[in-house]
Amino acid sequence: MIINGIALLDAAPIKDMAQSKFVAKGGTSAGLGEAGFDIRILQTVRFRPGHLEGSITVELFDGSLEKRTSVKNGRFTLASAKEEFDMPDDLCGIVHDKSTWARRGLSVFNTVVEPGWKGFLTLELVYHGEGELLIPAGSGIAQVIFHRTSQPAHYNGKYQGQANEPVEAIDS
Repeated sequence: MIINGIALLDAAPIKDMAQSKFVAKGGTSAGLGEAGFDIRILQTVRFRPGHLEGSITVELFDGSLEKRTSVKNGRFTLASAKEEFDMPDDLCGIVHDKSTWARRGLSVFNTVVEPGWKGFLTLELVYHGEGELLIPAGSGIAQVIFHRTSQPAHYNGKYQGQANEPVEAIDS
């Protein structure tokens, strides 16, 4: 069963949840939606055409365009969510694309937020377009749909307690 509205606010899977939808940076929505919660991106990400035909350069900035933290070639990058999760043991979340960004060629990998997981989500972003795409820090980046589990469970894995920065894959 999908948990939304007042029931989602009462479950409090995200610390300091916005109790309504609002317009975030980049003209995207964030906060409590009709069926879930729209999370924001912490960093500014810019995909721009590279010097080689068909190549894309990815730039990741901490909050502003002044402090560059990563530049690489490709169409994939990691970023992190601005919201901090504190999942109850009877709720899981599924991360979905936001249609505004999908219509611009951006995919956010669909990730499961396990019951009992705590921390800041690392977001996996892929850009399918050819032109420049700028995602300002604080923009609504993905929608999380929350589901009640039939039995309580508790995540205690390698990504528990992630910091508010992109975390690379950790081998088991």
